[in-house]
Amino acid sequence: MRLLIALIFPWLTFFTIGRPIAGVMCLLLQITLIGWLPATIWAVYALSQYKTDKKIQKAFSGR
Repeated sequence: MRLLIALIFPWLTFFTIGRPIAGVMCLLLQITLIGWLPATIWAVYALSQYKTDKKIQKAFSGR
């Protein structure tokens, strides 16, 4: 679901993963038509890093 949000509303993705300042910066980038694609790529990348961090935390908490 977050991936779909990252593609349609990239700025909203940052708010869902707890990075509101990056969300505001992404919104400013997304406002321009040229900035839409970089904002989307940035949001998808940040989402993948968030998922990786959660998996690492889960792996270390099980020890």
